[in-house]
This record gives sequence, structure tokens and C-alpha cells, in this order.
Amino acid sequence: MSSDFKVIDGYATPEGTKKYVDYGISEKGLPPTHFRKFESLYLSSIGMGTYLGNLTKEDDLAVENAVYDSVMSGAINVIDTAINYRAMKSEKNIGRALLRLVSEGKISRNQIFIATKNGYITNDGDFPNIDVMEYLHKMFVLTGIISAEDISSGYNVMNPRYIAKCIDKSLGNMHLSTIDLVYIHNAFESWHNDVDRKTFAEMLANVFEVYEKYRSAGKLRYYGMATWTCFRVPKGEKEHLLLEDVVKIAREVRGDDNHGFRFIQLPYNLAYSEALLLRNQTVTGNDNGRAMTILEAAEKLGIGVFTSVPLLQGRLLRAQVPGYAGITDEDKVAKLVQILRSSPSVIAPLFGQKSPAHVQENVKIASMPPLTNKEFEQAIETLMHRSL
Repeated sequence: MSSDFKVIDGYATPEGTKKYVDYGISEKGLPPTHFRKFESLYLSSIGMGTYLGNLTKEDDLAVENAVYDSVMSGAINVIDTAINYRAMKSEKNIGRALLRLVSEGKISRNQIFIATKNGYITNDGDFPNIDVMEYLHKMFVLTGIISAEDISSGYNVMNPRYIAKCIDKSLGNMHLSTIDLVYIHNAFESWHNDVDRKTFAEMLANVFEVYEKYRSAGKLRYYGMATWTCFRVPKGEKEHLLLEDVVKIAREVRGDDNHGFRFIQLPYNLAYSEALLLRNQTVTGNDNGRAMTILEAAEKLGIGVFTSVPLLQGRLLRAQVPGYAGITDEDKVAKLVQILRSSPSVIAPLFGQKSPAHVQENVKIASMPPLTNKEFEQAIETLMHRSL
């Protein structure tokens, strides 16, 4: 890195995130219930995702501006990405937006919660002539960091040396001294066909050891698992995973309950409703082993939940969703999202957004208080009796 490379010091803090809440309420008129408290942090009940887009300068600027506008709205202080999203470009766009926000004095670093993911192989979108496999070979295989056997059939790598390099790269891409949250990305989904459960548990422990070392060095605050199916399939299926087993691994790695494994991410929307309805988890000592949903298990285990694909990449906007809680047919996005952001244990659904119109539309939801418990129960009853 050049000597003029700028690094933004700090991380999300209780004081900083509370200041953001005060800004959202007093300056933007948002309801206090829009914000959630978890690990003493105040986090918005909608977050911004950065998965979609092309590797173009136009989309670079669009993502950067969307991050900037989302934060300035007072409604979003949760930004989610992954090192492989748009071949590192999404991380770099976030970094540029944060540099603008901080240098202009709009926000301080401690007000914003930044999450990224690693594990999948990726190239660098700033070098478009080098494809993924060539980049991986030159940067990691030839240098002896990994071998070809370290790559799963799902193009995922859990070698600790690779994970460490990814964290270092993400820190640089986003100009950060500390990342608030790093997930291991779709690890079980990518490896369950290649290794047995015992081997996977050992691999996951090795990854968690890297994350704990980075926590000790002040470069990482929390870690988690970003998943696709492992917490959404019935118990007994090959792809199923118990959240409690993962928590036990983190506890064994750290040696006590002060481990950094505090978050999971999984798909949840009106089509993928397993998080709310499928009882595929158990927690030791809870109601004589009563089966529970992943959202219930997360609450029992002290794990925060972020959810992905709330609109199923726009496909659910065409669905016929019955009205509930006074939400009109004109508010299509609100009808799809209010039930999600009001679900127990869910901190925030994550919206992929990069156009100003979509940012404004999604931010509009923040002006609506989440459903009360009674409204939530009535909404579930309404939606359960109507098929999408």
C-alpha cells in the first residue's frame, strides 16, 4: 500500500450507534422502534446488501452512492457485503463511500456496522483480464498458501491461511482498521458433499481460530456464518446443521463464552419461510429438547440474525400478497418486508440496492414502525391462509 493510503480507524460502538439512532429520530423523524439493540449496539431494522451489479464504472458509482445515501438517510447503519461480491468491487465501493462520509464529517466510523464474508474464491474486478481460477492460482496456489485440494466442489476455501489473506484484503478494500463482522460464507453448503461432519467441524474450528486471532489483534469484532440452506432444511437431511453445535465449536476454540461467534445470516422471505415455521433445531436444556425454529434457537443461544433476499431478487414483487396491518396494495415492498423485520430474533433484512429510486423506496419502510406482537400474529395467520 502507498504511504497516502487512508485508513478509517474504529468500529461500531454503543455510543456511536446510539448517536446514529438519535440522528434518525430527531433529524429524519423515524420511529424509535425502527432500531434494534443487540450486543449493546443500536442497529437499523433494515440493512443494505451489495450483491448485485456488473463490474462497470457505472455500477461502481451507483453502489458507492447508494451506500452514501443509505447512511445519510438516518435509516440504515448496517452495510453488508462479501469479498467475492462483484469481484471485490462492492467492498471497494463501500470503502470509497465511507471515506467520503467520514472526510465530510457526515458520520463517524463508530456509527456504522460493516459486515463482510469470506471463503468463496474470487478474482479482483480491477483486473478484468485475469479470471477467477487464474487469479487463485497465481495469488494462492503458486505461492503455497493453499493447494488445489483446499478448494471444495463448491469453489469454497476454508484453509486458515486463505481466510487470513481474505480478511487482510477486505480491510484494505474498505479502508478499515477493524471490521465489525466477518462471516464464513456458505461453508457447510460448499463442503458437505466433500467431507464428513467431523472433518467439517475441525475445518470450522480452524477458521474460528483465525477469527479469534484477528479479534485479539483488534481487526475484527465479531464473526458468524452466512448460510443458504443449512439452517432451513429438515433435521436429518445431509445439509442440515444445528446452530448449537456451531456455538459449541466457537466456545471450545475460545475456551469460554467470550467468543466472537454472535451472528448468522440466512434467506428469509414470504417464499422461504423456514426460519419462522420449520422446527429443525434443538437447544440443550430447553423445554426437554423441544424442537424449535432457527429464529427461536438463535434467541436462546444469544445469536443475532440478519436475513437475505427479502424480495427474492424482485421476483416476489409479482406475487399476490394479502393485505395486513393496514398496509395497502400500493406498498408492495412494505407488504413483503414488514413481516420479516418484525419477526422475533431478526435484526434486519438486507436489501440489495444501488439505484436512487430503490434506496428511497426501501428507506421509506423505515418510517413505518415494525409490527406489534399482536399485529405480527394476525399477519402470520392471514398469510398462512393465503398461498403466494
